[in-house]
Amino acid sequence: MTVLALGLFGPLTPLAAMPAGPQEVPAGRGLVHVVGGDCTAAAQQVVDETGGQLLSAEPAGDGQSCIITVLVQGDGTSRPRRIRVQVPM
Repeated sequence: MTVLALGLFGPLTPLAAMPAGPQEVPAGRGLVHVVGGDCTAAAQQVVDETGGQLLSAEPAGDGQSCIITVLVQGDGTSRPRRIRVQVPM
């Protein structure tokens, strides 16, 4: 089984032999492709409005909005609470 796996993936390159730093990948040829919009601005908006700490930001299934989850501190006597909102991209 190990021999078969090595045959599928080719020779392994030692980490020391790999180039350091970021590598440029030609468009359309990488393994990761961005399929949705960017939720950075939406996440920043929610963090600014709530004063919370960003936990996650992900595109919603509709492709037009983002689901943002923040942790908002309590007023001193209450526990922090998690808020999840859906906002436009």
